[in-house]
Amino acid sequence: MFLSDVTNYLLAAILLSVSVAWLFLIKSMWITFRDSPFLDRYDSRPHHMPKVSVILPARNEEMFIEKCVNSLLDQDYENYEIIVIDDMSDDNTGEIIKKIAKKNSKVVHVQAAPKPEKWIGKNWACIEGFKRSSGELLLFTDADTIHTKKTITLAVGHLLSEGLDALTVVPKMLCLDWWTKITLPVLSTFLHTRFSALRVNDPSKKTGYFFGSFFIIKRKTYESVGTHESVKSEIVEDGALGKKVKEQGFKLKMVRGEHLVEAVWARDRTTLWHALKRLMIPLYIQSSKMAVGIFFAVLFLLFVPFPVLVYSALYANTSTSFQVLLVASSLASTLVYIGGTIDARKGLGLGFRHVFFAPLGSAVIVSGFAIGILHAKKNNAVTWRGRTYSISETVQNPISL
Repeated sequence: MFLSDVTNYLLAAILLSVSVAWLFLIKSMWITFRDSPFLDRYDSRPHHMPKVSVILPARNEEMFIEKCVNSLLDQDYENYEIIVIDDMSDDNTGEIIKKIAKKNSKVVHVQAAPKPEKWIGKNWACIEGFKRSSGELLLFTDADTIHTKKTITLAVGHLLSEGLDALTVVPKMLCLDWWTKITLPVLSTFLHTRFSALRVNDPSKKTGYFFGSFFIIKRKTYESVGTHESVKSEIVEDGALGKKVKEQGFKLKMVRGEHLVEAVWARDRTTLWHALKRLMIPLYIQSSKMAVGIFFAVLFLLFVPFPVLVYSALYANTSTSFQVLLVASSLASTLVYIGGTIDARKGLGLGFRHVFFAPLGSAVIVSGFAIGILHAKKNNAVTWRGRTYSISETVQNPISL
């Protein structure tokens, strides 16, 4: 009984620490939602209308590419081109792009050459598009992103009015399947704190980040940081490129635009699973100790409170230590739900019925991270858009949760 009491009190102390961490996360997330700037809120100043080259890489995107391009064609900005790169697709993506390009002179169809060794496919496709671009400003976006009519006008106006070198927009993350809907609310609480607009926009912080679904950058700035070639092996290339822009002293700003840009985070449980692995694998390649430490931190923050709550509830009448553990686990579990609910409602547009399954969503996240660590050194470590990558011998400059 003595050993059981010691274990219970130790677990209770850990869960109280977890609760303190969640209070910090919730406070940071609330401040981020309250104080982050918006794409369409800025002091407009007179500026020229530079040509914008929209660079849109696409591989096996037949379900999304037409809607994305049509939303870009519907922009009220006049001086722009849309460079759509077919990255060796196995489906009808290339044919869809050709068909659109024939009808619209703004659309330039680029057939990407075979990917060189040690390049990630999307990074190579972006370079292929860049080579065909002629704009003073480059707007990178994804094929599963939808843009409202004024998006380019607002982005250019915001960038030039505030004298920025690069601007990235937080989109509304669309959750297409049930598994993503129960997972993303708890996962993205970290992104709203560690990679919040407030941190990115603070010159005293080292945090730099791009959302791959939308970032606009001056051509000179893009070339100065080495283009996508400088992150050619990065599997989280948008985060790595944003980090380079911030580290090299360029003026980067992140703004909210959930009402203007929509992007798909994961399309089904398979892409969700691989997305979770993609977050952990580069961390492990950079530092195995750091990756394992983050894994255990996420394990205790997201998952452990729930099984401990059940365990302590079953034996609450047997000793005081179980009652203390029940209180600590109840507090931690409640805070997980509060954090997930805030993010689901204010950031994702989801209801509590999805947050209710937070224990299952947390288990998926932890499992995905664990498999990412176990597979990091394998030849088939990462599978994305029909390609398999080995990154064990590459240098990764990853985002860290």
